[in-house]
Amino acid sequence: MFENLQERLQSVFSRLKSRGHLTEKDVDAALREIRLALLEADVNYKVVKKFVSKIRERAIGSEVLESLTPGQQVIKIVNDELVSLMGGAKSDIAFSNQPPTILMLVGLQGSGKTTATAKLGYYLKKQGKRPLLIAADVYRPAAIDQLVALGEELEAPVFSTKGDVSPVEIANQGLKEAISKGCDVVILDTAGRLHIDDQMMEELRELKGTMRPHQILLVVDAMSGQDAVNVAVDFQEKVGIDGLILTKLDGDARGGAALSITSVTGKPIKLISAGEKLDSLQVFHPDRLASRILGMGDVLSFIEKAQENVDEEQAKVLEEKIKKQAFTLEDFLQYMDQLEKMGPLNQIVKMLPGLQGVPGLKNLKMDEKMVLRLKAIIQSMTVEERQNPSIIGGSRKSRIAEGSGTTTHDVNQLLKQFKETQKLMKHLGKLGKDKSSRKLFSMFN
Repeated sequence: MFENLQERLQSVFSRLKSRGHLTEKDVDAALREIRLALLEADVNYKVVKKFVSKIRERAIGSEVLESLTPGQQVIKIVNDELVSLMGGAKSDIAFSNQPPTILMLVGLQGSGKTTATAKLGYYLKKQGKRPLLIAADVYRPAAIDQLVALGEELEAPVFSTKGDVSPVEIANQGLKEAISKGCDVVILDTAGRLHIDDQMMEELRELKGTMRPHQILLVVDAMSGQDAVNVAVDFQEKVGIDGLILTKLDGDARGGAALSITSVTGKPIKLISAGEKLDSLQVFHPDRLASRILGMGDVLSFIEKAQENVDEEQAKVLEEKIKKQAFTLEDFLQYMDQLEKMGPLNQIVKMLPGLQGVPGLKNLKMDEKMVLRLKAIIQSMTVEERQNPSIIGGSRKSRIAEGSGTTTHDVNQLLKQFKETQKLMKHLGKLGKDKSSRKLFSMFN
């Protein structure tokens, strides 16, 4: 997500920071590059024009140009305007004082709406809520079965019916069941279409009038770029929405929809999904995302993920190893196992300030199969080799590969990955000693 935009903007800001003095001409040159970078990221051109105009208005002034650090001042302005562009502050799900809270999910077919319904149920269960999911998509083949299966996975009740029953009747019956079971949230999965049509909108308006949902959430596919923005505008005009759920953010290197959609519709992005697992739905924080886009990391999200997934006792041991830079291959395997629980390693690295420029870390990847392969390779090493991998030469690599059922290429890849992780450990050790970055290690306290 935003990978291309990050690289372009960081290149612009690197040049700005290297200058001790900025002129109006320098700012305009930087803004031209920012404008092109945003357009290439598929941000709405009207949004780009307004965004760049606001930055120029604030940046061209004596307070910025004559300051001791003009480059940093411009970056701060860009950060502020990015946050504002995406809604300013987080906008989480609001609950009714008189349960059940009714949440109605709408969107086009293929946007991930049914999966988002289940993910939202999982997200609310973690907050102590008791959701009931209603399968009211009677048109897409297997949509009801899909939601029932997902409901079983997250251990939440799903209301569904068979036969020729209208979505409105299904919704009404589902609401009665939610009340009888004491569920405090109802999540209604509605039917989508391959494109917007009058029949679809009329049905949604009927559901809205009958169910009186507390919030209507539009699910849009971030990978569809400006099409997502156009879809949001149509739904807002014809049905009315209260917020958005952006799905498939992990598959979009541009990110234009996330940067455009709130500005165009006036409605906040409430939740985002950057993965296929049920636990991948998370609150959208404009300030944190802006910080990541500008290469300043996202320590708060890193800490939250760590607190949810990392074993505290193991983390304390690893912290000491990091500080002393006494890191062995056995520690490496344990550390990878811990980080892998927090999500894809290359995404985790992007949350930490200052790591974007560390060579080799950008392409770090770790998945379940790789962890199993690493375990096999490390377990085939002698204690001496695990403690001092520099002694592993050609003959040792062949022996380790044969013993682990892998190849010498796999062994070489492990040793290379270990070296890159040592760089990460070294950098984290420096961050831990820096008073301004000690939040990073608050997960160990």
